[in-house]
Amino acid sequence: MFVGHLALALASKRAQPTISLGWFVAAVTMADLIWPVLLIAGVEHVRIAPGATVFTPLVFDSYPWSHSLLTLMLWGLALAAFARWRAKATPAQGVLLAVLVVSHWVLDWITHAPDMPFWPGGSPRVGLGLWNSIGGTLVIEGAIWIAGLALYLRGRRAAGPMGLVAFWAFVVISTAMWVSGPWSPPPPSAQTLAWLALVGWIMPPWAAWADRHFSAVSPTGG
Repeated sequence: MFVGHLALALASKRAQPTISLGWFVAAVTMADLIWPVLLIAGVEHVRIAPGATVFTPLVFDSYPWSHSLLTLMLWGLALAAFARWRAKATPAQGVLLAVLVVSHWVLDWITHAPDMPFWPGGSPRVGLGLWNSIGGTLVIEGAIWIAGLALYLRGRRAAGPMGLVAFWAFVVISTAMWVSGPWSPPPPSAQTLAWLALVGWIMPPWAAWADRHFSAVSPTGG
């Protein structure tokens, strides 16, 4: 998933409004932030195989350090500790951030072919394979995305034009990247894919920037 992960970040802002949306986006995308770095380093491996699934041509041969259930639990604890130090996150916010990091594995388990490991090493690999259906992926992940947006925007409004532009550019570009996936040409190589995937590192600060221009409003609109 892609926008499905972001939807959980948006919904989490409603549950914990005093911490920046950027932290939640960092949590839900942490696996995908670490992944290209490990690909470039040669620690993890992916193949480009058009037709592997109808939604993506990627075959994830090995990504136990970025995407296994066990390591995501550890990454979640690390992010929670960093947020407690850097952003003065409360214990409840730290727990939520850790859970969101692990949620990446759960949503990927739904969409991926059976390639999601439980732990590094000789772990079984699982996946329900939603990516084998373009329609199913668009409907299910799209519904999650719309729900996340609705929860974030309910009772919140932009403080000015900058907020509207920053937030809706984030939404439109994320949606376009997701929807265009099945019809985009495959990347020429795994290394090219890895370098392109580093663009994901702009997502947390972008979300934080947009979030700074939104504020909660009272039920009466004051």
